[in-house]
Amino acid sequence: MALQEQLDKFKKQQEKCQSTLTSIAASNKATNKKSMFVPPAPSANARTPAPAVKFSNDTERLQHINSIRKAPVGAQIKRVIDLLLETRQAFTPEQINEACHVDTNANKAVFDSLRNNPKVNYDGKRFSYKSKHDLKDKTQLLHLIRKFLEGIAVIDLKDAYPTVMEDLQALKAAGQIWLLSNFDSQEDIAYPNDPRVPLKVDDDLKQLFRGIELPRDMIDIERDLQKNGMKPATNTAQRRARSEVHGISSKQKPKKKKHEITKRTKLTNAHLPELFRNLENGNS
Repeated sequence: MALQEQLDKFKKQQEKCQSTLTSIAASNKATNKKSMFVPPAPSANARTPAPAVKFSNDTERLQHINSIRKAPVGAQIKRVIDLLLETRQAFTPEQINEACHVDTNANKAVFDSLRNNPKVNYDGKRFSYKSKHDLKDKTQLLHLIRKFLEGIAVIDLKDAYPTVMEDLQALKAAGQIWLLSNFDSQEDIAYPNDPRVPLKVDDDLKQLFRGIELPRDMIDIERDLQKNGMKPATNTAQRRARSEVHGISSKQKPKKKKHEITKRTKLTNAHLPELFRNLENGNS
Protein backbone atom coordinates (compact mmCIF):
# COMPACT_ATOMS: atom_id res chain seq x y z
CA MET A 1 0.00 0.00 0.00
CA ALA A 2 2.77 2.43 0.83
CA LEU A 3 4.40 1.83 -2.57
CA GLN A 4 1.11 2.45 -4.38
CA GLU A 5 0.59 5.73 -2.58
CA GLN A 6 4.07 6.93 -3.53
CA LEU A 7 3.42 6.11 -7.20
CA ASP A 8 0.16 8.06 -7.20
CA LYS A 9 1.81 10.97 -5.53
CA PHE A 10 4.60 10.95 -8.18
CA LYS A 11 2.08 10.95 -11.05
CA LYS A 12 0.28 13.96 -9.58
CA GLN A 13 3.58 15.86 -9.37
CA GLN A 14 4.33 15.03 -13.02
CA GLU A 15 0.93 16.28 -14.14
CA LYS A 16 1.40 19.49 -12.15
CA CYS A 17 4.80 20.15 -13.75
CA GLN A 18 3.41 19.48 -17.21
CA SER A 19 0.57 21.97 -16.72
CA THR A 20 3.03 24.58 -15.42
CA LEU A 21 5.26 24.17 -18.49
CA THR A 22 2.25 24.47 -20.81
CA SER A 23 1.14 27.74 -19.23
CA ILE A 24 4.66 29.18 -19.45
CA ALA A 25 4.89 28.32 -23.17
CA ALA A 26 1.51 29.93 -23.89
CA SER A 27 2.55 33.09 -22.03
CA ASN A 28 5.82 33.42 -24.05
CA LYS A 29 3.98 33.01 -27.37
CA ALA A 30 1.55 35.84 -26.55
CA THR A 31 4.45 38.14 -25.60
CA ASN A 32 6.27 37.48 -28.90
CA LYS A 33 3.16 38.36 -30.93
CA LYS A 34 2.83 41.71 -29.19
CA SER A 35 6.48 42.59 -29.70
CA MET A 36 6.37 42.01 -33.50
CA PHE A 37 6.19 45.26 -35.54
CA VAL A 38 3.46 45.41 -38.12
CA PRO A 39 3.94 48.34 -40.57
CA PRO A 40 0.84 50.43 -41.04
CA ALA A 41 -0.95 50.15 -44.35
CA PRO A 42 -0.21 53.10 -46.65
CA SER A 43 -2.99 55.58 -46.85
CA ALA A 44 -4.42 56.71 -50.14
CA ASN A 45 -3.56 60.36 -49.41
CA ALA A 46 0.08 59.70 -48.51
CA ARG A 47 2.58 61.46 -50.84
CA THR A 48 5.25 59.54 -52.72
CA PRO A 49 8.71 60.70 -51.56
CA ALA A 50 10.67 62.65 -54.19
CA PRO A 51 13.60 60.78 -55.79
CA ALA A 52 17.08 61.70 -54.63
CA VAL A 53 18.81 64.42 -56.66
CA LYS A 54 21.61 63.02 -58.86
CA PHE A 55 24.38 65.32 -59.96
CA SER A 56 25.36 65.26 -63.64
CA ASN A 57 28.26 63.02 -64.59
CA ASP A 58 28.85 65.17 -67.71
CA THR A 59 31.02 67.69 -65.90
CA GLU A 60 34.01 67.26 -68.19
CA ARG A 61 31.99 68.06 -71.33
CA LEU A 62 30.42 71.12 -69.70
CA GLN A 63 33.84 72.39 -68.65
CA HIS A 64 35.08 71.95 -72.23
CA ILE A 65 32.14 73.96 -73.61
CA ASN A 66 32.71 76.68 -71.02
CA SER A 67 36.41 76.95 -71.94
CA ILE A 68 35.48 77.38 -75.63
CA ARG A 69 33.02 80.18 -74.93
CA LYS A 70 35.50 81.98 -72.70
CA ALA A 71 38.29 81.76 -75.30
CA PRO A 72 39.40 84.88 -77.23
CA VAL A 73 37.26 86.03 -80.14
CA GLY A 74 39.91 85.02 -82.69
CA ALA A 75 40.07 81.47 -81.35
CA GLN A 76 36.29 81.08 -81.55
CA ILE A 77 36.19 82.47 -85.10
CA LYS A 78 38.90 80.05 -86.21
CA ARG A 79 36.91 77.20 -84.75
CA VAL A 80 33.85 78.20 -86.77
CA ILE A 81 35.81 78.77 -90.00
CA ASP A 82 37.43 75.33 -89.66
CA LEU A 83 33.96 73.84 -89.35
CA LEU A 84 32.72 75.67 -92.46
CA LEU A 85 35.83 74.74 -94.44
CA GLU A 86 35.70 71.04 -93.58
CA THR A 87 31.97 70.56 -94.15
CA ARG A 88 31.37 73.12 -96.95
CA GLN A 89 27.83 73.49 -95.63
CA ALA A 90 25.77 76.49 -94.50
CA PHE A 91 25.05 76.71 -90.76
CA THR A 92 22.66 78.82 -88.73
CA PRO A 93 23.97 80.26 -85.43
CA GLU A 94 22.08 77.55 -83.56
CA GLN A 95 23.64 74.81 -85.70
CA ILE A 96 27.11 76.30 -85.17
CA ASN A 97 26.54 76.27 -81.42
CA GLU A 98 25.49 72.64 -81.57
CA ALA A 99 28.38 71.58 -83.82
CA CYS A 100 31.35 73.40 -82.25
CA HIS A 101 29.91 75.05 -79.08
CA VAL A 102 30.52 78.63 -80.26
CA ASP A 103 27.47 80.67 -79.29
CA THR A 104 27.39 83.51 -81.82
CA ASN A 105 24.00 84.70 -80.61
CA ALA A 106 25.27 85.30 -77.08
CA ASN A 107 28.58 86.89 -78.14
CA LYS A 108 28.10 89.96 -80.34
CA ALA A 109 31.84 90.42 -80.93
CA VAL A 110 32.13 86.90 -82.35
CA PHE A 111 29.01 87.35 -84.50
CA ASP A 112 30.15 90.68 -85.99
CA SER A 113 33.70 89.49 -86.63
CA LEU A 114 32.45 86.31 -88.25
CA ARG A 115 29.98 88.17 -90.45
CA ASN A 116 32.72 90.57 -91.69
CA ASN A 117 35.39 87.90 -92.17
CA PRO A 118 36.59 87.66 -95.82
CA LYS A 119 36.52 83.85 -95.61
CA VAL A 120 32.89 83.73 -94.48
CA ASN A 121 29.69 84.37 -96.40
CA TYR A 122 26.56 85.39 -94.46
CA ASP A 123 23.20 85.54 -96.21
CA GLY A 124 21.27 86.88 -93.22
CA LYS A 125 20.43 83.46 -91.82
CA ARG A 126 23.34 81.10 -92.42
CA PHE A 127 27.12 81.19 -92.45
CA SER A 128 29.14 79.38 -95.11
CA TYR A 129 32.76 79.25 -96.26
CA LYS A 130 33.81 81.67 -99.01
CA SER A 131 36.87 80.75 -101.08
CA LYS A 132 38.75 83.19 -103.28
CA HIS A 133 37.56 81.45 -106.44
CA ASP A 134 34.10 79.89 -106.59
CA LEU A 135 34.86 76.54 -108.20
CA LYS A 136 33.03 73.24 -108.00
CA ASP A 137 34.95 70.70 -110.09
CA LYS A 138 37.96 70.02 -112.33
CA THR A 139 36.29 71.48 -115.43
CA GLN A 140 35.76 74.85 -113.79
CA LEU A 141 39.31 74.70 -112.40
CA LEU A 142 40.85 74.21 -115.84
CA HIS A 143 38.67 76.97 -117.30
CA LEU A 144 39.90 79.39 -114.62
CA ILE A 145 43.60 78.52 -115.10
CA ARG A 146 43.32 79.11 -118.86
CA LYS A 147 42.20 82.66 -118.11
CA PHE A 148 45.51 83.39 -116.34
CA LEU A 149 48.11 83.11 -119.08
CA GLU A 150 50.72 84.61 -116.73
CA GLY A 151 49.95 81.94 -114.12
CA ILE A 152 47.88 81.71 -110.97
CA ALA A 153 49.19 80.89 -107.48
CA VAL A 154 48.16 77.48 -106.22
CA ILE A 155 47.69 78.94 -102.74
CA ASP A 156 44.74 80.88 -104.14
CA LEU A 157 43.15 77.64 -105.35
CA LYS A 158 43.74 75.38 -102.33
CA ASP A 159 40.44 76.13 -100.60
CA ALA A 160 38.22 76.23 -103.71
CA TYR A 161 36.75 72.77 -102.97
CA PRO A 162 37.94 69.68 -101.05
CA THR A 163 39.58 67.75 -103.93
CA VAL A 164 41.14 70.69 -105.77
CA MET A 165 44.75 69.58 -105.12
CA GLU A 166 44.07 66.12 -106.54
CA ASP A 167 42.48 67.71 -109.61
CA LEU A 168 45.53 69.95 -110.12
CA GLN A 169 47.80 66.91 -110.15
CA ALA A 170 45.44 65.14 -112.55
CA LEU A 171 45.45 68.12 -114.93
CA LYS A 172 49.24 68.22 -114.75
CA ALA A 173 49.52 64.50 -115.49
CA ALA A 174 47.19 64.93 -118.47
CA GLY A 175 49.40 67.70 -119.85
CA GLN A 176 46.70 70.35 -119.59
CA ILE A 177 48.53 72.61 -117.13
CA TRP A 178 52.02 73.27 -115.81
CA LEU A 179 52.89 73.47 -112.11
CA LEU A 180 56.10 75.42 -111.54
CA SER A 181 57.74 76.80 -108.39
CA ASN A 182 59.52 80.11 -108.03
CA PHE A 183 62.93 80.41 -106.41
CA ASP A 184 61.98 82.69 -103.56
CA SER A 185 58.91 81.31 -101.84
CA GLN A 186 58.81 77.82 -103.38
CA GLU A 187 55.10 78.33 -104.03
CA ASP A 188 53.61 76.51 -107.00
CA ILE A 189 52.21 78.50 -109.91
CA ALA A 190 49.70 76.93 -112.28
CA TYR A 191 50.08 77.80 -115.97
CA PRO A 192 47.74 76.76 -118.78
CA ASN A 193 49.02 74.39 -121.44
CA ASP A 194 46.58 74.72 -124.30
CA PRO A 195 46.86 71.64 -126.53
CA ARG A 196 45.31 73.60 -129.43
CA VAL A 197 48.55 75.55 -129.82
CA PRO A 198 51.34 72.96 -130.21
CA LEU A 199 54.82 74.50 -130.15
CA LYS A 200 58.09 72.93 -131.14
CA VAL A 201 61.16 74.58 -129.64
CA ASP A 202 64.60 74.14 -131.20
CA ASP A 203 67.38 72.77 -129.05
CA ASP A 204 69.51 75.88 -129.68
CA LEU A 205 66.74 78.08 -128.29
CA LYS A 206 66.40 75.80 -125.27
CA GLN A 207 70.10 76.07 -124.50
CA LEU A 208 69.98 79.83 -124.95
CA PHE A 209 67.04 80.06 -122.56
CA ARG A 210 68.68 77.86 -119.95
CA GLY A 211 71.89 79.85 -120.22
CA ILE A 212 70.23 83.08 -119.13
CA GLU A 213 71.15 83.89 -115.55
CA LEU A 214 68.14 85.08 -113.59
CA PRO A 215 68.35 87.39 -110.58
CA ARG A 216 68.56 85.61 -107.25
CA ASP A 217 66.03 87.87 -105.61
CA MET A 218 62.40 87.33 -106.63
CA ILE A 219 61.73 91.06 -106.27
CA ASP A 220 64.13 91.76 -109.15
CA ILE A 221 62.38 89.15 -111.30
CA GLU A 222 59.00 90.70 -110.62
CA ARG A 223 60.38 94.16 -111.44
CA ASP A 224 61.75 92.93 -114.80
CA LEU A 225 58.41 91.32 -115.63
CA GLN A 226 56.61 94.58 -114.95
CA LYS A 227 59.08 96.46 -117.17
CA ASN A 228 58.18 94.10 -120.00
CA GLY A 229 54.45 94.67 -119.52
CA MET A 230 53.73 91.41 -117.69
CA LYS A 231 51.96 91.08 -114.36
CA PRO A 232 53.75 88.83 -111.84
CA ALA A 233 51.66 86.16 -110.18
CA THR A 234 53.35 86.89 -106.85
CA ASN A 235 54.08 89.97 -104.77
CA THR A 236 57.23 89.17 -102.83
CA ALA A 237 57.67 92.67 -101.37
CA GLN A 238 54.19 92.58 -99.86
CA ARG A 239 54.67 89.05 -98.55
CA ARG A 240 57.96 89.95 -96.88
CA ALA A 241 56.42 93.03 -95.29
CA ARG A 242 53.67 90.90 -93.78
CA SER A 243 56.23 88.41 -92.51
CA GLU A 244 58.18 91.16 -90.77
CA VAL A 245 54.99 92.45 -89.11
CA HIS A 246 54.32 89.01 -87.69
CA GLY A 247 57.93 88.61 -86.63
CA ILE A 248 58.89 86.06 -89.30
CA SER A 249 62.16 86.74 -91.03
CA SER A 250 62.32 85.81 -94.72
CA LYS A 251 66.11 85.57 -94.76
CA GLN A 252 68.28 83.34 -92.68
CA LYS A 253 70.41 85.07 -90.12
CA PRO A 254 74.13 84.84 -90.89
CA LYS A 255 76.04 82.53 -88.65
CA LYS A 256 78.33 84.19 -86.16
CA LYS A 257 81.99 83.66 -86.78
CA LYS A 258 83.77 81.64 -84.18
CA HIS A 259 86.37 83.85 -82.55
CA GLU A 260 89.79 82.30 -82.36
CA ILE A 261 92.35 83.15 -79.74
CA THR A 262 95.24 85.21 -81.16
CA LYS A 263 98.14 87.17 -79.73
CA ARG A 264 95.90 90.26 -79.56
CA THR A 265 93.25 88.50 -77.47
CA LYS A 266 93.03 89.85 -73.94
CA LEU A 267 93.58 86.91 -71.64
CA THR A 268 91.29 87.11 -68.64
CA ASN A 269 91.47 83.42 -67.74
CA ALA A 270 95.20 83.09 -67.29
CA HIS A 271 94.60 80.72 -64.41
CA LEU A 272 93.36 78.13 -66.94
CA PRO A 273 96.49 77.45 -69.03
CA GLU A 274 94.92 74.50 -70.90
CA LEU A 275 92.72 76.99 -72.80
CA PHE A 276 95.74 78.63 -74.45
CA ARG A 277 97.81 75.66 -75.59
CA ASN A 278 96.85 76.25 -79.23
CA LEU A 279 97.93 79.87 -78.96
CA GLU A 280 101.30 78.91 -77.49
CA ASN A 281 101.84 76.25 -80.16
CA GLY A 282 101.01 78.77 -82.88
CA ASN A 283 103.48 81.34 -81.54
CA SER A 284 106.23 78.75 -81.33
